[in-house]
Amino acid sequence: MLVVAQRVSSIVDADQIIVLNEGKIVGKGTHLELMKSSPIYVQIA
Repeated sequence: MLVVAQRVSSIVDADQIIVLNEGKIVGKGTHLELMKSSPIYVQIA
């Protein structure tokens, strides 16, 4: 299943989250992994 969301609360429990910035993948992982590794994800979370 694919879910496109702007609110992190909608996808926080997803198995994999892909973070896009200007059409490019800039992060991939679980919520906890992205909180540690993706400044863009942290900014929107």
